[in-house]
Amino acid sequence: MKRVIVGITLAALTLWPLCQGVAAVTVTIGGPFALRTPDGVTVTDQTYRGKWLLVYFGYTFCPNSCPTALMDISLVLARLGSEADVIQPLFITVDPQRDTPNVLQQYTRSFDPRIIGLSGDEQQIAAAAQAFGAYYTPRKTGQVAEEDLIDHSSYIYLMDPHGRFARGFDADMPPDRMAQEVRELVRHAPGASPLGNQGAW
Repeated sequence: MKRVIVGITLAALTLWPLCQGVAAVTVTIGGPFALRTPDGVTVTDQTYRGKWLLVYFGYTFCPNSCPTALMDISLVLARLGSEADVIQPLFITVDPQRDTPNVLQQYTRSFDPRIIGLSGDEQQIAAAAQAFGAYYTPRKTGQVAEEDLIDHSSYIYLMDPHGRFARGFDADMPPDRMAQEVRELVRHAPGASPLGNQGAW
């Protein structure tokens, strides 16, 4: 796999003016991508227009951050209840060689069947990662490739129904707080329809 590093830090998601009178410069998060679902269907960013997206880049052999992130996403969906119907979670693998369609599908379904795993060739995955400002790079840890790890960003992106970046969540945010922030953003988005269960969780 080609070494891929797309540099971005959480603090650089929005670049603030360096001095008074200098216009703010924003970093674009998200953009066109073309990937495949485990059943072989090609999807693009346009496929999910009208849905809020929770997007995470990782791989199924990841020992810590990926299972934690997907568990958090599943808990967010559970906390939202019926309000989660407007949200589509996507898990984009950065390890297409080992993450075969069957492996990817079984992995995402083990957390929540609503999470869709996406893959593609190295160029397609690199393009998607670059669009989102995600990074990944392989790290040789064993005698065989099957034992290697991949260093990657651990960041959950919330995209609005128009494909625009709405919010990012790092690995330290508790699922309850993440769910509350997602709920507030969805409810107060321009043109949002009133959602049921406005009261308690």
